[in-house]
Amino acid sequence: MGLDDALIFTRVVECHSFTNAALMLGMQKSTVSRRIAQLEERLGVRLLNRTTRKLRLTEVGEAYYERCRQIMQEFAEAEEAIMQLQSEPTGLLRITSTIEFGQLLLGAVVGEFVGRYPNLQVDVELTSRHIDPVEEGVDIAIQLGRPQDSSLVARPLLLSPRQLFASPAYLAEFGEPKRPEDLSRHRCIQTLIDEGRKWQFVEPCVNVPVPHAVTVNNITFAREAAAAGGGIINVPSFIAQPLVEEGRLCRVLADCVLPSTQLYALYPSRRFQSMKVKTFIDYLLEKLEQRVKDRVETTDDPLVKLPTT
Repeated sequence: MGLDDALIFTRVVECHSFTNAALMLGMQKSTVSRRIAQLEERLGVRLLNRTTRKLRLTEVGEAYYERCRQIMQEFAEAEEAIMQLQSEPTGLLRITSTIEFGQLLLGAVVGEFVGRYPNLQVDVELTSRHIDPVEEGVDIAIQLGRPQDSSLVARPLLLSPRQLFASPAYLAEFGEPKRPEDLSRHRCIQTLIDEGRKWQFVEPCVNVPVPHAVTVNNITFAREAAAAGGGIINVPSFIAQPLVEEGRLCRVLADCVLPSTQLYALYPSRRFQSMKVKTFIDYLLEKLEQRVKDRVETTDDPLVKLPTT
């Protein structure tokens, strides 16, 4: 109530009229007059001397007006600053991401993004653990799988088909499996995305127990171990593709279909979403869409797919 009365008082002084102040504030003149009277009564002083033709500030009214004017100016500047934050990405943007997505795709996007918005700082943490954006003060958390916390917004980013890969040297020594059940006789490398000690296939619809020569919580580590001949890996195709193109990995059981990996961008709320979060997610999706388009045009075999919803 004090701030509202201070605003009314300031407008009356600046307009030199109860009538004009009421018009500016969208209030009745009688209401403005009553609120000024209540303000004076609450403060125990007279702020304005009123005549039929003009208003004149008392000495204490002049001092009160100067303080109110400064407060209103700072309030207006605060609103302008907030509106500026919403019109152009500025400040600090905190992002966490899965390690592999961060290394292979996100780094280039962030580099281009800060070049486009020089008033923005980006703090990125690559991690294999799931992050709670609210608890850890993160603007955007990029992770595999939909979160259990339904209060978070989960924006689908991409789908990447999972496939099996092994090195040419490994396949030359141990042979290539012809069907999923053959994996039981091979060395396999387990990662965090594997379900227990079974690998699930969509086509044919089977769950195959596989022996694990190596178990690791990092997909890039598993990829390098497979490239060195350590065994067969089950990973999203975009993780392995750079080594496939170098001839260090080969696709195994190419006719079989495995579940796709779903990647999400998590953030606390759509309501009053900051411009820096909205702009970055839109920019990231734009770059992913361009990557899919370029891949299809050159190979007709996308490594990732954009979600339909």
